[in-house]
Amino acid sequence: MNAAQPFTDPALIADYVAGTPRKVPGLADLHRMAMLLLAEHAPATADILVVGAGGGLELKAFAEAQPDWRFVGVDPSAPMLDLARAVLGPLGPRVDLRQGFVDSAPPGPFDGATCLLTLHFLQREARLHTLREIHRRLKPGAPLVVAHHSVPDGGEAATWLTRSAAFAGGDVERARLSAAKMAEHLPVLSTDEEVALQRDAGFRDVALFYAGFSFRGWVSRA
Repeated sequence: MNAAQPFTDPALIADYVAGTPRKVPGLADLHRMAMLLLAEHAPATADILVVGAGGGLELKAFAEAQPDWRFVGVDPSAPMLDLARAVLGPLGPRVDLRQGFVDSAPPGPFDGATCLLTLHFLQREARLHTLREIHRRLKPGAPLVVAHHSVPDGGEAATWLTRSAAFAGGDVERARLSAAKMAEHLPVLSTDEEVALQRDAGFRDVALFYAGFSFRGWVSRA
């Protein structure tokens, strides 16, 4: 899957809310950590940009924890945005959902941004473009929180993806097969490459705050 192939599989979408927490170690805690990292610098009435907002899980977590924040969420998949609306329920009026990529987001400036479980679908140049466009929409010093598949420097992607697939369930052989399919479609980068891209996009103070098998998360500032 890449930037031109958003989530459209009905089975994947139907399982997203229940299935994603099984696949990502500590997903609810990741959302809470992201919210706390945003809140360190965002005002009480912050405007937050969420890139890859389809599904609505992080939006719901953020909106419940911060009742005075407002959000713009962008995602290329109309069915995933429909799912986000259903997940948000009565929280929906505080969220402006827009179909498209980061270029579809308003210019801001925003008080913070997140891009969770999204950048690993993008090739390097598209990933750098996305990070630069997020940076352009942030106030100076505003935080960005990202998390997605990445591997330790010197590590083998197949090994780490297999561990993540095993965490999601199934025997080792099934995990290897699942990891092989992921490796074919995901341009997984090393942690050094991830940090370099964020710096190239203009972010500073890039710091790792989360790691769960092949998943890594960073916080930085515009």
